[in-house]
Amino acid sequence: MTKPAENSLEDPRKRLLALSQERGASLASLSELLGRNPSYLQQFIRKGSPKKLEEQDRRTLARFFGVSEDELGAPKEKSYIDPTPPPSREGDWVEVPRLDIGASAGPGALPDSEAAFDAFRFSRRWLVEQGFEGAQLSAITVEGDSMEPLLNNGDEILVDRAPRPFRDGVHVVRMGDTLVVKRVASAGGGRFSLLSQNLAYPPVNVEAEDIEIVGRVIWKGGRI
Repeated sequence: MTKPAENSLEDPRKRLLALSQERGASLASLSELLGRNPSYLQQFIRKGSPKKLEEQDRRTLARFFGVSEDELGAPKEKSYIDPTPPPSREGDWVEVPRLDIGASAGPGALPDSEAAFDAFRFSRRWLVEQGFEGAQLSAITVEGDSMEPLLNNGDEILVDRAPRPFRDGVHVVRMGDTLVVKRVASAGGGRFSLLSQNLAYPPVNVEAEDIEIVGRVIWKGGRI
């Protein structure tokens, strides 16, 4: 006679880990979605602490992933999938200001101002799924062709201005009054290399004190 499978606590942990990996949502960002410290779900999955998710946390995660609560450890008689999405609330959306400036992907441009003239509205859930929770975002326009084909003239880019440890990548950089968007790489000895995607533009090496890294470019939008 086959022994029925037990609904052990190990299964909800495995299911939560699989769901987070399928969606590309980090455990840290999901923990913050619950209002918990960033290591909360990591400890739940890896160390078994807490032994089970609290009901409100479980319900929030089930609604986020669109799954039944019993997949995350709820008793089946108390579990259901809400067939309708939760009502839209102001807190479900994040407004990202569109700044009236351009970041040059060419020889350099002087920004006229940094006043917001409009805003993009992003789903807070989408930001969490993309790993952008906690980012300090603004949108600016790319000018010039030095970053083609990665970034084209007229593309709008999201720049995360939150202070973070530097790592190589595409950044908006201020040089005096000039804003440029380049791939920035550490060159050692307190120097950086500003690299263009368009090979017609040679690399530029600068001293760290001669530039200000405004923020990291994390998303782009533009015409096809």
